[in-house]
Amino acid sequence: MQKIRRTLLHLVSGLLTLFLSYSMQAQSITLTNPILTGFYPDPSIVKVGTNYYLINSTFSYFPGIPVFQSQDLKNWKQIGNVIDRPSQMDFMGERLTRGLFAPAISYYKGTYYVTCTDIDHDGNFVVTAKNPAGPWSNPVRIPQVRGIDPSLYFEETGKAYIIYNSDAPDNKPLYSGHRTIRMYEFDPVSLKVIGEEKQLVNGGVDLSKKPVWIEGPHILKRNDWYYLYAAEGGTSVNHSQVVFRSKSVWGPYVPYEHNPILTQRDLPQDRKDPVTSTGHAQFVEGPDGKTYAIFLAVRPYTGDYYNTGRETFIAPVEWKEDWPIINPDNKEVKYSYTANYKEVKQPSALPQSGNFQYTLTFDKKLDPALLFMRTIDSSSFSLSKQNGLTLKLKPETCMDFANPSFIGKRQQHLYSSVETELSFAARSASEKAGLLVFQSEDHFYFLCQSLNQNQKPVIELYKSTPKEKAMQLLAEIPLSMQTKKTGLRIVSEGENYSFYFSTDAKSWSVVKDKVDAKFVSTKEAGGFVGCLYGMYATSSGEKTDNKASFKYLKYAGNDSIYTK
Repeated sequence: MQKIRRTLLHLVSGLLTLFLSYSMQAQSITLTNPILTGFYPDPSIVKVGTNYYLINSTFSYFPGIPVFQSQDLKNWKQIGNVIDRPSQMDFMGERLTRGLFAPAISYYKGTYYVTCTDIDHDGNFVVTAKNPAGPWSNPVRIPQVRGIDPSLYFEETGKAYIIYNSDAPDNKPLYSGHRTIRMYEFDPVSLKVIGEEKQLVNGGVDLSKKPVWIEGPHILKRNDWYYLYAAEGGTSVNHSQVVFRSKSVWGPYVPYEHNPILTQRDLPQDRKDPVTSTGHAQFVEGPDGKTYAIFLAVRPYTGDYYNTGRETFIAPVEWKEDWPIINPDNKEVKYSYTANYKEVKQPSALPQSGNFQYTLTFDKKLDPALLFMRTIDSSSFSLSKQNGLTLKLKPETCMDFANPSFIGKRQQHLYSSVETELSFAARSASEKAGLLVFQSEDHFYFLCQSLNQNQKPVIELYKSTPKEKAMQLLAEIPLSMQTKKTGLRIVSEGENYSFYFSTDAKSWSVVKDKVDAKFVSTKEAGGFVGCLYGMYATSSGEKTDNKASFKYLKYAGNDSIYTK
């Protein structure tokens, strides 16, 4: 009997160990960086109940400011866009790297607030919504807030403040990049500032060292301390995050003696699979009650060259002597972090992190992540199960500061491919339809179907000519006939793109391979956006009633960092 009892106890103990082990695994999650791959810069996040809502800059693309929802900080689903109606705002006449800079999202007693800067026209503004999926209100301008990157901070009492980057004292900078952080009290009902502006930070952590571009400020309160934290160093390889604190929301704010609390600028440049340019962070409480930082960073394929834009990353935060430290256990930002809470997947959401592939179809509605240039012209396209996305050829080109027939998705991997089936019959050499790799009005590649000067059907590959509003023909492949359906494919391999076509949807022919990807990198093109793969149709300044149909858009990403 004693032996049986010991056996039973041993069995129960084993089962309990297995159960606890399984329970721990079930409560474990791996957060994969970036949590939003591709051109998703300047992240801002708010937690409401068990839900997280995250937004990003979109500059002069439309719709503006995507809204993502998650319950675990890993699985994100885009539920809408803040600027989704031309009546709210458009960006006609603006470069695509202008427009909307650095939005911030906050919440108080049933209302969501987004503050943002329209850099060239409306200045700083606020919009509100009862549902983060929208609809969002028309923008309300805040003219007293002069500068960029406004964000709201709410006290538990309901008092609100708007904090932002502004000019140097008396508008007299001591050096290039000399900025300040300033604040007003803010009325969240009338959406107006209250009282006088106050300067909280001059220059940055240490004015004597000439710190540059203090920006993206936020305030939070913890253990009776007010923490003002912001980016410093500019949104490139010298980017960093710094923090100050005070016992009063109005300051004085004292910098942390071990600033910066996040940067990658001091790490070896030849390290493998580097993450660089980290900063523009915001803190949020995770499902486990611990603090996490959401921030932007980039993944270069060599040096400071990257085409995927500034992306959204995550890292844990540790509080040491009432100071926050981002990524405390590692010098390098990691591509994955493990946390002890449950993963909550998002049904029907497009994947956003790691390697993935999917096909977008156009029989019902456009995915909310797809982007137009500057505004939406609903009369210029149609959707159907039979033809997919049909674009009217417009005279405007992607080199104009207008609204050409273009709909694009972000390049989200260093190693990726995009493919479509095009139905199009050009009537002249000025009519062209196909796929773009697009970084800016001056830096793009265009793989298209058209007619040559002899009115013969061809597949062409063009490279933009910077500052000349022109294109250079890189390759031309004759077609035996004007095919009704043509396959077009672009493949990225870090510093190269390769371009292909097919006339039978089975075999693919090279148009040109190993084309320089650096030409459409942020480093060469400048600006703040990343590359898009765009479906594009133009009549190059001529009037026409011709159309081009794109049956689908197939995307696949396969970066080696995720296959190790």
